[in-house]
Amino acid sequence: MVLAQWLEHHITRAPSALKERVREYATQSERDAVELPGMLASAGHRALQRVLAHAGDRSVALDLLAADALITLALLAQAQQAPEALDQFAATILRASRPDA
Repeated sequence: MVLAQWLEHHITRAPSALKERVREYATQSERDAVELPGMLASAGHRALQRVLAHAGDRSVALDLLAADALITLALLAQAQQAPEALDQFAATILRASRPDA
């Protein structure tokens, strides 16, 4: 429930289609991690994996935008909760996002 409230507050001004896609990925990730930044990062990675699985296919453009939004939101959530750990969290996200990881 915390995820839904926090997410809605931060995606209010996004286009409708993007909001819906972000919600879809975030809802799937609610059970993947305990803390909000981790949930959002997990959702972003799931979206990115879908994009990478369909490289060059324009049908995943919205998934790419959702991945970008979710990773940005994960970093924002981390900065709000524990700014002293933001650099380590960002490095972890970067390592996990590499196709060869």
